[in-house]
Amino acid sequence: MTVPQFDAVIIGSGFGGLCAGVRLKQAGIDNFVILEKDKQFGGTWWANTYPGCAVDIPSHLYSFSFAPNPHWTRRFAGQGELLDYTRSVVRDFGLAPHLRLSTAYEGAQFDETGGYWTVRTSAGALTARSVISAPGALSRAAIPALPGLEGFSGPTFHSSRWDHTVDLRGKRVAVIGNGASAIQFIPEIAPLVAQLDVYQRTPQWIMPRPDRMIGPRERSLLARVAPLRLAYRALNYLLYESRAPLYLYTPRMLALPQWLARRHLHSQIADPLLRHQLTPDYKFGCKRVLMANDFYPALTRSNVKLITGGVKHVSADGIVGTDGAERAADVIIFATGFEVERVLTAVEVRGRGGKRMFADSLDAYKGCTVAGFPNYFTIVGPNTGLGHSSMIYMIESAVNYAVGAIKTIRAQKLQSVEVKEGVQDAWNATLQRKLRGGVWSSGCKNWYLDSHGRNYAIWPGFTFTYRWATRRFDIGNYIVRA
Repeated sequence: MTVPQFDAVIIGSGFGGLCAGVRLKQAGIDNFVILEKDKQFGGTWWANTYPGCAVDIPSHLYSFSFAPNPHWTRRFAGQGELLDYTRSVVRDFGLAPHLRLSTAYEGAQFDETGGYWTVRTSAGALTARSVISAPGALSRAAIPALPGLEGFSGPTFHSSRWDHTVDLRGKRVAVIGNGASAIQFIPEIAPLVAQLDVYQRTPQWIMPRPDRMIGPRERSLLARVAPLRLAYRALNYLLYESRAPLYLYTPRMLALPQWLARRHLHSQIADPLLRHQLTPDYKFGCKRVLMANDFYPALTRSNVKLITGGVKHVSADGIVGTDGAERAADVIIFATGFEVERVLTAVEVRGRGGKRMFADSLDAYKGCTVAGFPNYFTIVGPNTGLGHSSMIYMIESAVNYAVGAIKTIRAQKLQSVEVKEGVQDAWNATLQRKLRGGVWSSGCKNWYLDSHGRNYAIWPGFTFTYRWATRRFDIGNYIVRA
């Protein structure tokens, strides 16, 4: 019998992959590797270096429960601090020897006879008893196929791969998109450029950003007084968790935050036409709600123009809008989001009987295991996304479930565990029933819905209900092969 090289291969070195590595080591499992396609670890917070890049969840909540950081300098930490945090996790938990950097995951095939996975990478094949896949939902940039783009004479790049060699000072810059990254970097570059044209397809609901500095005295107290640190984290958790019922159970109550968002817009934009262009025509929460204090003021600058007609095509020297007007541009920056759905199907994963993962539907059990794919675990899998709180809490829950399964396989000397198809079907039927009344299906186009209009992304409830569902590995719902 072939003995696999590793107990587990982890895909990705963002928060999900690092969490899996820590939990495996804490479980006494040291025979694993973490694959990372980029030249450094850190996932989103290594890749995204655009000006103003920061988290939109309080820093003390956007961190692991097992690795509290009392040294955050802002309530909403910037990219540099978040990347430093991932470095501290790698250092403090001894993950460096497990990292395989510049090693892209290219697919996997399950060996039914031996009960292990052959994992294809850019550096060659590996074999492992289990796979933990945590590539990150925001890892594939979406760049629209605009006619004429290849003939543009200037530099172009996506916000998630910011080109710092391009000097924007005095340039005419076109930004296509106005999502979460755009509202952070536009205020940063607007004072530098000669002209900034912002191409908006759909306006966003934007709330004030309750950010602030965390001073040395407060950081010192949080570092020295553990109960205070725990209480602060718990307070933030409760504050954000209280928003869940608004999105799922009582969407009518979203009228109040929608009114607050509208008031925020009116307080910062005096021009009635611009205000109208920035007012969404869909329900608050249907798309991701954003937070910013300086985005609206940036749009009122004399060198900034909001364009709502869309892009017809790109010329050598600029962009032609659907209104027929050509606007000169030296640089084009795409802030057009990510191909979240494609992350799950980007590589070929073949399970039992040659079945391809997610070929027919984006269904999983507890967002973590898929029928027909033994010993394969997804982190931030289908229907585990959030619109109201910290994904780190969900990541820890899924990782604990996956590691619980791997511990069971080792302890009972099993070849494989595979979720029963009927169990998976029942789980997803319940999820979709709960999602029907939620605001995400109220009529707008959002990345939570797949190409068929089915919500494959959002968890329909409180985060603690997911934690309860994943508290232990329920082997009775699995096909077990010894």
